[in-house]
Amino acid sequence: MSKTKLLFDLIMYVNTKRSFTAEDVAHEFNVSVRTAHRYLMELSEIGVPLYTEPGRNGGYRILNNRVLPPIIFNENEAFAIFFAFQSLKFYKSLPFEIDINSVSRKLYAGLPSDTRNKIDNLDSVLSFWNKKRGIPSPFIKEIIEAALENNKLYIEYKSKYKNSKKEISPLGVYAYDGFWYMPALDLNHNEIKLFRLDRILALKNTRERHNPAINLNEWLDNLITQEPSDPLRLYVELTREGIRQCNSQHWLEPHIKIAGQDHGYIDIIIDKSELEFASNFFLLLGKNAKVIEPQEIIDTIRKQLQDTLQHYS
Repeated sequence: MSKTKLLFDLIMYVNTKRSFTAEDVAHEFNVSVRTAHRYLMELSEIGVPLYTEPGRNGGYRILNNRVLPPIIFNENEAFAIFFAFQSLKFYKSLPFEIDINSVSRKLYAGLPSDTRNKIDNLDSVLSFWNKKRGIPSPFIKEIIEAALENNKLYIEYKSKYKNSKKEISPLGVYAYDGFWYMPALDLNHNEIKLFRLDRILALKNTRERHNPAINLNEWLDNLITQEPSDPLRLYVELTREGIRQCNSQHWLEPHIKIAGQDHGYIDIIIDKSELEFASNFFLLLGKNAKVIEPQEIIDTIRKQLQDTLQHYS
């Protein structure tokens, strides 16, 4: 076996071990203990994070930030990675921001000059534009790690009227419209609640395990498909412009019906808790939408218009 291949295999070997001795390496690769020590020293010099434990029962231990063996990407694969990074650039906080920058630098440094030029120009021709929020979410990485380990968290949360302290079991995090969100089981009330990460003021990992009965993807699927607990029929007539505006709303787009060249309608069931949100949305559409039912939305829109007229009278 060539020395290069042996070192490559040794990287993979130490990555699978929490601790090991030079004797273990010597036995695994059929080399002398002295040669094993020399090879391990060479791994340390090229950046593999090995820690030497002295003493009779000592040996080697690899630190948490383990180094993976070299991976070779072709040009399209490299572009795919930078393409994925583009989708994150408008978020104020990222869970592994330092690591993303490190990956970018390492990958960029290994590219040929013509490919680097393409990567340099990527910003000018491609963007996953999202409104950049100025409020940081400082606990994303800690929440992801807690969700992976099924750890309970204590958090202080900025609610609408006051700050509150909660014991939770996080399902994970997801990004939407420039914000990060965390669905988590509120252990005091035994129900899953949704928290916005920039409103978390303090966080402590208890290291106590609690396995939620549902994972993040299952919860998101249920969020889309769940039936309203207090259903109301929403029927809205739309102009051509109203159809265009509603097409940009994920909760309305699948339910738009075209009734003619320049008009259409929406006929869906919503939950009563969504009345205020729906009222505000269709008020902004002005004459391009006319709510036929429910009466509660009509009354809310009328009151908002009357209050606005009174405000400017």
